[in-house]
Amino acid sequence: MSARVHFPPVIFGTTALGNIYEEIPYATKLAIMKECVQNAPGGLLMFDSAGKYGAGLALEVLGQCLDELGVAPENVIISNKLAWYRVPLTGPESTFEPGVWHNLKHDAVQKISYQGIMECYEQGNELLGKYKTQTASVHDPDEYLAAAVDEDDDKKRFQDILDAYKALQELKAAGKISSVGVGAKNWRSIERIAQQVDLDWVMIANSITVHSHPKPLLEFMAQLHSKGVAIINSAVFNGGFLVGRDFYNYKKVDPETEDGKAKYAWRAKFFELCAKHNVTPAEACFNFGFRIPGVNSVALSTSHPEKVKPNIAMATCEVPVSLWDDMKANGLLEADYLINNL
Repeated sequence: MSARVHFPPVIFGTTALGNIYEEIPYATKLAIMKECVQNAPGGLLMFDSAGKYGAGLALEVLGQCLDELGVAPENVIISNKLAWYRVPLTGPESTFEPGVWHNLKHDAVQKISYQGIMECYEQGNELLGKYKTQTASVHDPDEYLAAAVDEDDDKKRFQDILDAYKALQELKAAGKISSVGVGAKNWRSIERIAQQVDLDWVMIANSITVHSHPKPLLEFMAQLHSKGVAIINSAVFNGGFLVGRDFYNYKKVDPETEDGKAKYAWRAKFFELCAKHNVTPAEACFNFGFRIPGVNSVALSTSHPEKVKPNIAMATCEVPVSLWDDMKANGLLEADYLINNL
């Protein structure tokens, strides 16, 4: 079944605009944005952002750069994941995801409720300036649920999420946004929400990569696809770890632990096999994540302007089957995976 919404194959992420992992000069951010604007696949320009990214900094810079580059509001699609609201910074650094976002001038608090989502939507549009949110979702509902202290608290928190979606559905009915989705790292939370909420799209972050792709998740994605729900595969690099960073899903990997040793060993072999088959790790990650049945788009972020064009080219890059066969032979992929999916 065709998807209810049409998104480009590559959606530009904006975490770098929010100073993820390091502070990036505005000139570099503008250069990144210029590359995105000039090389948008098929002329479809879409950005994924969130109030959580740098406590609203990403949204602010996104609007500033688009305006400076002369992009008309009607020529860009902005997806805003709502739930985090900018507040004054009262300490030396932000209190959410410490160590991940750098040199922020504001903090952010989570607001998942009917009123909270409405406030996040309004603030997001204020930060974007002359641009507006066209499609929206509840951001990190999985983290909100994970903070429950008992079963009653879990039920209350889930009701907060449903109330948040009531707000989004009202915004859609009023014509203020065109579609409603969800973005989360824990796909089980997406599954739970999808049973109660009529979603147009889902963004699955970190859960479906060449390193991690559980079969139950693949089955769930097939169900979504059959209902016409578009799937955006986000963070196909597991937060950058699969292409050389030391963070896996936004948490620093300790090479002294058993889990850390296993991750580094897997990556070292992965890099070796990619080099053997003349494929970059990024190309292999993108190709794997994009070709899974049901996936309509991949969201990619970069802090380097020169990587934007190669990132877009990965949407049409062919990876030799011999790489996947070699990965199976070396225990990096399940023996039957590629037969069913690639």
